Amino acid sequence: MSLQAYGWTSFFARHLESFARDGLAPGRVVLEHRGLYRLYTAAGEVDAVLAGRLRHLAEGSDDLPAVGDWVVTPPHDELAVIHAVLPRRSKLSRKVAGARAREQLVAANVDVVFLVMGLDGDFNPRRLERLLVMAWESGARPVVVLNKADLADDAAARRRETERSAPGVDVLLVSCVDERGLDAVRAGVGEGVTVALVGSSGVGKSTLINRLCGHELMATGAVRRHDDRGRHTTTHRQLVPLPSGGLLIDNPGIRELQLWTSEDGLEQAFDDVEAMAADCRFRDCTHHGEPGCAVDAAVAAGTLTPERLESFRALERELRFLESRRDERSRRAAERKFGKLSRSAQSEKKARRPW
Repeated sequence: MSLQAYGWTSFFARHLESFARDGLAPGRVVLEHRGLYRLYTAAGEVDAVLAGRLRHLAEGSDDLPAVGDWVVTPPHDELAVIHAVLPRRSKLSRKVAGARAREQLVAANVDVVFLVMGLDGDFNPRRLERLLVMAWESGARPVVVLNKADLADDAAARRRETERSAPGVDVLLVSCVDERGLDAVRAGVGEGVTVALVGSSGVGKSTLINRLCGHELMATGAVRRHDDRGRHTTTHRQLVPLPSGGLLIDNPGIRELQLWTSEDGLEQAFDDVEAMAADCRFRDCTHHGEPGCAVDAAVAAGTLTPERLESFRALERELRFLESRRDERSRRAAERKFGKLSRSAQSEKKARRPW
């Protein structure tokens, strides 16, 4: 396969020019596992490690390569050394689990995000809205894949409910058992297109990849009967080329999704609420009983469900709290940096004293 088949475009070629003068060549990260990488290059697949300088200067995971990234390496024999990460066209991120306000980069240079939900106990419109915020913020185009359609009593009704939670987003009904909707999925993964699959454990992402590949590439597992949840059969991210010429990035199942985003993703995921809010009497309306509130009027009229409005409010509160945490972290980092510079300057001043 050529570099173009792995997603190489003129966008990356422009950013390669300065590195090419130093004899560096491009490669795409197809696998990352515990600090080791596998790249696809013009010479084929090679293993790779990070250059010490790149690792030392990285301030967070955002500065290090992720699956889907294009990186540059010098000519190599058996083991490549990654010197830099080329600018990204898109990135899919979330907050790390726990209390720390740090970013976890899930995948890079993704064109489409398949948000996979099972039409069994996994179906949850509120979780889908959270996933949509993350997907819209990434810069990629979200598509909802309702998997296990063969298990649903009324799959069409679930699809309509999903469309209300994901206005303007394509919603596909899919079954890997009777192959319903698989052609529509294949059509979304055209030649050179990179698609990331995101969803909970047990929704059938690995089975879906196997159907698209035409053979058993990924390990699969059964779900628990009492809650329809599965185990993590995918333990690390990898980029998989398909016979159609497209590329899939499989991700371990998400049990806890904390957002790492600005409010842009929220506005796109809830553009129906934003459109209603534009008609409120007051520009700073909080949609909590103010006179002339168009959003409250929509709830009263039945054109907006109370559950969707509450989901919007909850995500808005979460993002504002996260932003305050990030600002505080940035302030502390700046203070530490200033302290180091101040101490260094004082040491140099003392060293120049004649006594």
